[in-house]
Amino acid sequence: MSDILVVKLGGTSLASAARVRLAARRLRAHARAGRRVVAVVSAAGGATDRIARMLAAVSRGRPHPREADRALATGEDLSAALLASALAALGIPSRSLRGGEAGVRVEGGFCGGRIERVDPAPLRALLDAGIVPIVSGFQGARADGETVTLGRGASDLSAVAIAAALGPAECHIVTDVEGVFDRDPRVDAAAHFFPRLTHGELLRLAETGAKVVHAEAAREAKRAGVPLRIHHFRAPLDGEHGTVVDATPRPPRRAADLSIPISPPATQIPARESAKADFGPLLPRIHPPVLPVLARPAEAEVAA
Repeated sequence: MSDILVVKLGGTSLASAARVRLAARRLRAHARAGRRVVAVVSAAGGATDRIARMLAAVSRGRPHPREADRALATGEDLSAALLASALAALGIPSRSLRGGEAGVRVEGGFCGGRIERVDPAPLRALLDAGIVPIVSGFQGARADGETVTLGRGASDLSAVAIAAALGPAECHIVTDVEGVFDRDPRVDAAAHFFPRLTHGELLRLAETGAKVVHAEAAREAKRAGVPLRIHHFRAPLDGEHGTVVDATPRPPRRAADLSIPISPPATQIPARESAKADFGPLLPRIHPPVLPVLARPAEAEVAA
């Protein structure tokens, strides 16, 4: 396995100064264990909602798409700068990078871009120099240099696409639940925890409503063979925790074991903290209700 580790940190794990410092200690622990670490960050919890409300207020609900993207991208940029500062305070050289600076190349219109490719050269140069790159998720740069955001939940996709370009390297997704469950464990004590899944099983769960990992990120991890680990932001800094997702063959599960029970809205698995707000009511002319996709031909899904 590659010595590179991509760590995706969601908004809940960066929602306060104490949590940013905890995230920095986690990255330091991985570095001390011999991993070369790349972090990909979401905006802190609630930040994107506040930016979207301000955009709607100042523009009477009709913000210019370019300016909306530049404003929305600042949530992730702030998270990256704060985390890089916390790492520096621990004596770990690091550098915050916007998506385009990290080599994330996108195509398409504002507020709905698609990842065209990831150039790993900028990240490899920093890693070779002993520097931890902290990358803003949810965004990239077009060929004309413009910053373009990728749509709801796309920080997960950013992390997996970067991991794919770097190896594939292993990718940890740090969230606010212990791993992947068949329903929300915070409201249903009978929720079933999955300690291990294949890529195909995770994709099936994501497509049927388990939003702990964005479906497009799960699809890209399967396509590129990116090993995943999904765990809580308070998981101990040593040892192995959460749900491991890889291509290791395991006994087949019944389809019913990988389905999301139909239940009232209050007991549905909540959207992950990395998922962007539903911009429809705030920016109705900006964010169409579409999922981010990688700009490459679709491949037929093969059962794991």
